[in-house]
Amino acid sequence: MSDNIIDITERTIQSHIKKIRPPVEMRDRLDIGYTYKKEIIEIYERQPIWGKENAFEIYPYAKIKYVKTHHKWKLYWLRASGKWESYNPFSESSNLEKMLSVIEEDALGCFKG
Repeated sequence: MSDNIIDITERTIQSHIKKIRPPVEMRDRLDIGYTYKKEIIEIYERQPIWGKENAFEIYPYAKIKYVKTHHKWKLYWLRASGKWESYNPFSESSNLEKMLSVIEEDALGCFKG
């Protein structure tokens, strides 16, 4: 398999992140990104560290994990304690796009305050 091939999951994530990123002129002050490794997606904010040139802090706020045995995506939010907690009542779905839209809706105010 070629390194240039992107699976449908990553393509879905890339498309979503592209829609929610701030305008280019703001990205040196705030940006949105993701990591995707072994069926685990983390979405984060990237902000500069005050007083340190070219230094940035990463603040994860959502995690989506694919559970192969159930064929479902599970959604988590990061508590102030640093522990991931299931995002009830919207904690699982077989549709990744649904999980991404739940994060953006943030009905319970857990992801972005």
